[in-house]
Amino acid sequence: MSVGIDEISFYTSNYFLDLKNLATVQEIDAEKYYQGIGQEKMGMPAPDEDVVTMAANAALPLIERVGTDAISTVMFATETGIDQSKSAGVYVHRLLGLTPNCRVVELKQACYSATAAIQMGCALVARQPNQKVLVIASDVARYDLDTSGEATQGCGAVAMLITANPRLVELDPEVGNHTEDVMDFWRPNYRSTALVDGKYSTKIYLKSLKYAWEHFREVSSLAFSDMQHFCYHLPFTRMAQKAHKHLARVNKSNLTPELLDRQVEDTLLYNRIIGNSYTASMYIGLASLLENCKHNLAGKRVGFFSYGSGCVAEFFSGKVVAGYEKYLHGDKHQLMLAARSEVSYDEYLKLYNDIDPVDGGEHVKAEGTTGRFRLVGISHHKREYISC
Repeated sequence: MSVGIDEISFYTSNYFLDLKNLATVQEIDAEKYYQGIGQEKMGMPAPDEDVVTMAANAALPLIERVGTDAISTVMFATETGIDQSKSAGVYVHRLLGLTPNCRVVELKQACYSATAAIQMGCALVARQPNQKVLVIASDVARYDLDTSGEATQGCGAVAMLITANPRLVELDPEVGNHTEDVMDFWRPNYRSTALVDGKYSTKIYLKSLKYAWEHFREVSSLAFSDMQHFCYHLPFTRMAQKAHKHLARVNKSNLTPELLDRQVEDTLLYNRIIGNSYTASMYIGLASLLENCKHNLAGKRVGFFSYGSGCVAEFFSGKVVAGYEKYLHGDKHQLMLAARSEVSYDEYLKLYNDIDPVDGGEHVKAEGTTGRFRLVGISHHKREYISC
């Protein structure tokens, strides 16, 4: 029996800022963003959107297919938590109409926790093969204005169904891990924006990739040459290209730079125009690969490197299942991305500054989302969500 990803769907806001507009305001060349970090646009959540509404929108197509009674567990991965106690997934549970017998839990470790959720989901399914586990990763990446991180903001959510005998990707059980206590990126409870040491974080990312890969090689018979495509955590798309060349050097690969780029290029298409989505970014990259690769991926093996600052990293692998292309949501994703609205720099600032109140009063959220679910307001410290 194989276990893995049976279905995948993602969602992002209907608003975006083109980074050329940010570059104009900052009086720099837009190529610093377009080519330098490989980013063109960044998604900005509407005032009535957050990690809950994006998560529910991402998961809805999966629930519409399998039914509300089919899900035994929801694992919600995020580093944009909305409550120190209550899981964001419990709100999603109600919005999707899931059964009361479905367990729900939230996981946190920077951008890594969606991978932990998938591995835990695989373990649950291996124990009880009739179970279906819904893994959701949802985040809003926010940095201070006029900092190096500002251009790497974004938002998005991805939902994946973990089952026995999956239709998309069979995941191999062997994994390589690396954990180290570092301060490359963090967000204290009293801040709404993250703190990051960009150069140090890049250094730790590459170091963790090397160590996680070396551990993977200790427990797996698979070599670098056994994998045809690679998905990396994407704080910005250029990071994946840099990481892949680094891994090739570690393995003394003789592949040309052009061939190495081809192994990752299809994973970057969505993130380049969505921006960073933290826990969701690598898996939106997987959706991008499955939906945009011009070659049939059946039987091809994919290497995955998941990184969460602070830090925890994991390398694992999976094989694409024959017939996968029949079970994708590519057309729906393309329509969603094409229908988005560009905002001006002033409109971007207005969205950026629309943060949650903390006074416990009654606050109604302005309408803006075109999604199925919205945050209508916060009253007496309670978040109120509805289905549109």
